[in-house]
Amino acid sequence: METPTVPTFKLIIVGDGGVGKTTFVKRHMTGEFEKKYNATVGAEVHPMKFNTTRGEIQFNVWDTAGQERFGRLRDGYYIQGQCAIIMFDVTSRITYRNVPDWYRDLARVCVNIPMVLCGNKYYDLSAKSNYNYEKPFLWLSRQLVGDPQLNFMASCSGLLPPTVFIDKDQMARLEKELEQAQHISLPDDDHF
Repeated sequence: METPTVPTFKLIIVGDGGVGKTTFVKRHMTGEFEKKYNATVGAEVHPMKFNTTRGEIQFNVWDTAGQERFGRLRDGYYIQGQCAIIMFDVTSRITYRNVPDWYRDLARVCVNIPMVLCGNKYYDLSAKSNYNYEKPFLWLSRQLVGDPQLNFMASCSGLLPPTVFIDKDQMARLEKELEQAQHISLPDDDHF
């Protein structure tokens, strides 16, 4: 009897150095949060498997250094990418400002692939607290498989439950603040 082939996709994760890309990936791989920052050199490829309602799915995650945007090797990282996560640090305005550059770089090499924008180190997604960690992977899985009803069956391999618990009142307040923040325009410079 033949073993069924697991659908595997090349996922490229990009963003400025220090936004939490490697910590985000390692959180899934080990279930632990890496507190100290060690810059990634070049790119590392990590297989990530998820059990879904349609069977197992695997992402080969290309975790890039963040500085490759300035080097000549970046296209090699992006070639044959099938989906991407663009990450920024919500506490660093410049990392958000650089998102369009990351998007253009990816879109130039990887035409029409699903991409997710993730703000890290806060309420929306946090590798540290494990909050909403699986959401980008779920959305990308649904796009790649073509099934909007696809869901993950069990918690991600070894991923610990969220370490931050938010009560209903606090959640409502945070959602209201987020809604208000979406309507505030940012100034053109970094002087506040």
